Amino acid sequence: MRARKLVIGLAAATFSLATLAGQAIVIKFSHVVAVETPKGKAAAFFKQKAEELTHGKVRIEVYADSTLYKDKEELEALQLGAVQMIAPSLAKFGALGIRQFELFDLPYIFNGYEELHKVTQGPIGRSLLDMLDSKGILGLAFWDNGFKVMSANTPLRRPEDFKGLKMRIQPSSVLDAQMRALGTLPRSMAFSEVYQALRGGVVDGTENPPSNLYTQKMHEVQEYVTLSDHGYLGYAVIVNKKFWEGLPSDIRQQLESAMDQATRYANQIAKAENESAMAEVEKSGKSEIITLTADEKKAWKKVLLKVHEQMSDRIGKDLIQSVHKETGFDPAKF
Repeated sequence: MRARKLVIGLAAATFSLATLAGQAIVIKFSHVVAVETPKGKAAAFFKQKAEELTHGKVRIEVYADSTLYKDKEELEALQLGAVQMIAPSLAKFGALGIRQFELFDLPYIFNGYEELHKVTQGPIGRSLLDMLDSKGILGLAFWDNGFKVMSANTPLRRPEDFKGLKMRIQPSSVLDAQMRALGTLPRSMAFSEVYQALRGGVVDGTENPPSNLYTQKMHEVQEYVTLSDHGYLGYAVIVNKKFWEGLPSDIRQQLESAMDQATRYANQIAKAENESAMAEVEKSGKSEIITLTADEKKAWKKVLLKVHEQMSDRIGKDLIQSVHKETGFDPAKF
């Protein structure tokens, strides 16, 4: 079935370019989260703006919630041309051999959105996106989701509370190291499988921005949610390079304008959407919300900041130091 999807998708991509003269160009935009999340809303916004600016010459087909490809499949599908646009989480690029993107998985690497945007919207972010060219991919933009919370069926207040828990993570050596630093047993699995894994006890807990936690109903099977803000989850909006460069220049410029607008929109709503989702989680009464004290958060940082040094050979010591310099972070303080 998967091979059939790839063949059909590749044929569709070829057909789109072959019919530029008379028919709308079809761009399939696949992603794995719910429509109501920041990424889901930004994808819908991009569709609206792209179709407006191109006066209907381009039709964007958005496939949300893993309806077209799961997150383990979408990068391959993009490279093969079976889908033209995706917005995978930044943890996914390590599998392509571009380990520098795992920078974003480092715990407590950013203290809020202002520090984050100095990187994603500056020269460091642009240099990272440019690394994708050699893989047949063009990086268009970074979209925020937000900062993550921890959830489990046991209260997580101090690092020792994690010991022995099975925690779901995205495929990422950095996230694996993060969870092991906390004494857990990390379990990598596709996003679409997490709810059932939590419900069935395959894993004990996980980490997510609140919007993902809430829209996937994970809070209904997790007794505790800790407001840790320990890590960041963001996305890179990427396209098949051959497809994109084969578009007429005027169409490409209009789509880039639509992407600029969608990126501003995505990053404006991310924080508010997560705050709203967290309020809904609390309102549901299904999860107890834990707010860390200053001492408790310091204990988390003391354990987790060691991962920066541990992963420096993998990600690049110079890159990590350049981010520390950009954000004004001083590891010596911990």
